[in-house]
Amino acid sequence: MPSLDELMNAARNVQEQMQKAQSELDRIEVEGASGGGLVRIRATARGQVRGVTIDPSLLDPASKEMLEDLVTAAFNDTKTKADQAGSAEMAKLTAGMPLPPGFKLPEF
Repeated sequence: MPSLDELMNAARNVQEQMQKAQSELDRIEVEGASGGGLVRIRATARGQVRGVTIDPSLLDPASKEMLEDLVTAAFNDTKTKADQAGSAEMAKLTAGMPLPPGFKLPEF
């Protein structure tokens, strides 16, 4: 059975790896789009939006509702991609850990 010191060292190691992984998620960028690329949103793998690009052809007051729908769709596309990128990065971290099925590590 591992000693308390060994368990504490292992816990510190996992915490350091988690912090590294969270930093990496802040560096990974994804881009979602809608309307054939007329609206694009860039975000980190943690879901922080970094930028929105709207094609000038959509800036007509008469198409306000359509623009809102396109922005919503682009955001949702970006969120999906950010979640996938985040999950892939976290899977790298937990690959060697003997975790029970469905176990989720806490986010920092």
